[in-house]
Amino acid sequence: MSDLPSRVEIHEEGPREGFQIEPGPIPTADKVKLIEALSETGLTHIQACSFVNPRLVPGWADAEAVVEGFKPVDGVHYTGLYFNGNGFDRARKYLGKLTLSGSISLTASEGFTKKNLNRTHAENLAGMRRQAEAHLANEIPVNRVGVMAAFGCNYQGDIAPSQVIKTLQDGMQIAEETGAKITLFSLADTMGWAAPHRIEQVIGAVRDRWPEMTLSLHLHDTRGLAVANAHAGLKMGVSRFDSTVGGLGGCPFAGQPKAAGNIATEELVLLCEEMGIDTGVDLDNLIEVGRLAEDIVGHQLPSELLHAGSLNAFRREALH
Repeated sequence: MSDLPSRVEIHEEGPREGFQIEPGPIPTADKVKLIEALSETGLTHIQACSFVNPRLVPGWADAEAVVEGFKPVDGVHYTGLYFNGNGFDRARKYLGKLTLSGSISLTASEGFTKKNLNRTHAENLAGMRRQAEAHLANEIPVNRVGVMAAFGCNYQGDIAPSQVIKTLQDGMQIAEETGAKITLFSLADTMGWAAPHRIEQVIGAVRDRWPEMTLSLHLHDTRGLAVANAHAGLKMGVSRFDSTVGGLGGCPFAGQPKAAGNIATEELVLLCEEMGIDTGVDLDNLIEVGRLAEDIVGHQLPSELLHAGSLNAFRREALH
């Protein structure tokens, strides 16, 4: 347990990840309301929208209107997702309100690269090289290599740790060629294939190769193991996680339309609190925001904590 971090940095992706998969449509005003409510919970990183092709992801056809609509809170970093030059150009118009930083986003599964981006791995490498160059040319840092489907893939099956290492090496090659300074690796369980032992195997292999690199986990709860996987990551010293309030979201290209979304932010915060790890998040406030998210989408979300409440709330009641 000595590797436990003292503090965890949570990157909230509920608005972007959640509203991309809801059958909707979700009104722009409700998206803005959720972003502003999340901004008051102590979260310091919120992925607010997705600048993607509205034909493919109609839930984010209003990305510009959402960014223009919310009132930012000091100390909170708001970001937007994009995969190509067009998306980057759209996001760049909001530089200042949005925090932009480049990412070399790759996939350990060729099958998922094709499904998600309609590219081969080689085509995606070329696209990521162009995107890194565009960021650096606009004085926007590129400091992250992300690997989707790092633990398994619905289209390609199990992913070996060696394949994750190879994909990260491809990303680092792009960084070397473009002059990007990579400080973070993000490993995504995009389709919910991870289990605690897989988390240990992949993180162990990455740490053996790049012992000083900061690692982040993006966990989906497709098969109910996200909290267990987060626990495994915490025990290995991972101090940055992506999550979504209420467990919103899911991947629209994973071939599992009824699958649960990401690890619920409030369940991740509860896990950290019970392990004595600081997150800076007001859990009871966050649970109320999760209930707001449930009202907005109009159906029950996967998070059990929205209905059970926090343990500290019951502890306070027990003292009276």
